Formats: sequence, structure tokens, C-alpha cells
Amino acid sequence: MSSAMFYQKGEEKSVLCGLCNHFCRIRPGQRGICGVRENRDGDLESLVYGKLIAAQLDPIEKKPLYHYLPGSLSYSVATVGCNFRCLHCQNSDISQLPRQNGPIVGKDTAPEEVVADALQAGAASISYTYTEPTIFFEFAYDTAVLAREAGLKNVFVSNGYMSEEALLTISPYLDAINVDLKGDDAFYKKVCKAKLEPVQRNIRQFVGLGVWTEVTTLVIPGYNDSDAQLEEVAGFLAETSPDMPWHVSAFHPSYRLLDAPPTSPGTIERAVKIGRQAGLHYVYAGNVSNMGDDTNCPQCGQSLVQRSYFRVLRNSVSKGRCPICGRSIAGVWGD
Repeated sequence: MSSAMFYQKGEEKSVLCGLCNHFCRIRPGQRGICGVRENRDGDLESLVYGKLIAAQLDPIEKKPLYHYLPGSLSYSVATVGCNFRCLHCQNSDISQLPRQNGPIVGKDTAPEEVVADALQAGAASISYTYTEPTIFFEFAYDTAVLAREAGLKNVFVSNGYMSEEALLTISPYLDAINVDLKGDDAFYKKVCKAKLEPVQRNIRQFVGLGVWTEVTTLVIPGYNDSDAQLEEVAGFLAETSPDMPWHVSAFHPSYRLLDAPPTSPGTIERAVKIGRQAGLHYVYAGNVSNMGDDTNCPQCGQSLVQRSYFRVLRNSVSKGRCPICGRSIAGVWGD
């Protein structure tokens, strides 16, 4: 347990949490929507500081990040809890665990241990992932500061719902982020119990601050797979930065969304086409074998990075450029 950041004290020992865009008003003895920040007699406490539910080594491509240090390894950590209530959550066993004021489980781990384990494992970065890293912000922040000092990079895999204050606090130590941009505003309200605008605003801000940003959209049949919905997402990304990679991933029934069918390869192919027609230079198909994993030069079409699932088979990007036509290829290539 640790004192929380980003809150204001109110009347009758209530607190206003400023960590994310829910801005929960929390009464004594209660927790916020995330289930892991609790008002204890007028003080807000993080219940998950150092309580790691997961710690393992992953390819950076699994985040997914395709234009950030491709082929490198990232040490991935998470606690329980989430500030979204997504009906289709693929990690609901840990993200929704504290929802009913249940026990906070996890292995007690210090930030120094995470950094040491990452270095020993040969990782190039630490990823704060699996659940929403914003909800274990204090631990992520302390770890990120130490990681930067040790020469490691820091990566968030996020729903993008952090407050502006939290964003500006972490961004000096954040090297890359993958944000889930889930659909239109109606989708956010119905499926995630959240709003679209803060996510769009934060994507723009991360790009503006120079944090390498990639975006993932899980395409769910009957929920966010219409041409209009996909065009809205792709259009926003292309307007923000046509060089921002967009990962369109196939849905498989999970958690409370078992009635929706799996996403067909044809739907993913259609989404990829919509992204390219919107002007995005790098659109990738996720969770569909043998479709759209490779990076091609947007100018001459040369195949630059060949992938198989999360493995990089070949990377011919040289000093951030296409070796054939010399065009700059957006990303951080680690030359």
C-alpha cells in the first residue's frame, strides 16, 4: 500500500481522484472505479503498489509495437485492476478481480527488483501492460524513473484514459505507448463504460510530446466493425499522424461478450483497406495468420520488416530509412 498521487481532499473526508478521466469522487472506506485506490479516512491509497500479478519476458511485437526496437525483448509487469469495464476483456481474471472490493493479490516487488530482473533477462525495455498501467501509476512511475537511469526504455500498453496531469507526469520517462482506440463514442459508452474524447485527446498529446505511439483496435462483429466506424477511427489517426501504425486485431469471444462471433479474416482485410484508404502508411492485421504483419515502404513498396506472429524474420531498415528509395521510415529502429 502506498499514498496515491493526483487527488484532492473534499468535505466529510471524501476525495476527488485525478488519476484518470473518470475523476471518481470517493467516500471514506470506498474505492474508485478501478477497484485499487481506496479512501482511508480522507487519504487516498494505492492498494497495488508493488503487488505484481504478472512479470515475464515478451517480444516487443506482442505489445504490439512494430516500429519500436523491433526484435527486442520487453520485461512485462502488471498488477490487478482496471479503470474500464470492457465486456470483451481478454484479461478479466486479473483486471476485474478487485471490482467487488475483494482482496488485492500479487507478489510484493520493489521497483529496484523489476529493473534488476529486466536487465538480467536481457530486456531492452520494461512494459507496463496486461491490465491498465494507469491504475498502478505510482509503482510504474517509480520503476520508470529507475529504468531510465539504468538505460532501459519504458513502454505503456494502455486504454489511454489517464488524466492530463498523469500523462504529463509520466511522459518524460515514457518512450513508447500502444493505445487501444476501441471504436466510436457509442461503443465506449456501451461496452467500456467510458468516453472516446479523452482517449483521442491523449493520443494527440503523446504524439505531440514525442512519445512513440502505435494504436490497436480490436474489431468486434456487430459492435465496431461497420465501414463508418472503422473510417472514423482511421480518419482520426491519419489526421493526427499518417505515420502512426494502426493494428486492427481479430476478436475472439471472451468474458461477457460470448454472443459475438469471432472476427472473420475478410473483416480484418476490409479494415486494413479502410486504414490505407484513409491515408495511414502502416496498417497491420492482428490475430490473423499470414495477413499484413510485414512493414513495407510507403513510397516504393519494398518489404522492409518481415514478421511471423511475434518474431522478426528480417529487418532491412537502415538508419531509419528504406535501403531502396531512401524514404524515412517512421519509428525507433535501434540502429
